[in-house]
Amino acid sequence: MRVSVDAALCTGHGRCYALAPQLFAPDDFGHCALVVGDGVVPNGLEEQARVGRDNCPEHAITISD
Repeated sequence: MRVSVDAALCTGHGRCYALAPQLFAPDDFGHCALVVGDGVVPNGLEEQARVGRDNCPEHAITISD
């Protein structure tokens, strides 16, 4: 599973990193940044990726297999 963030869509609500801090973190401006730099979701954190995606009001987070 891979996760990605569209920086152009993110406005910094912070729900992703509040709910799934093992995968998402704020950047210097409060926008979403991936903790996993290459976007590959470590085993066992797939649900965290879904929680981040499902709670993003801008739909800036996408998941692919």
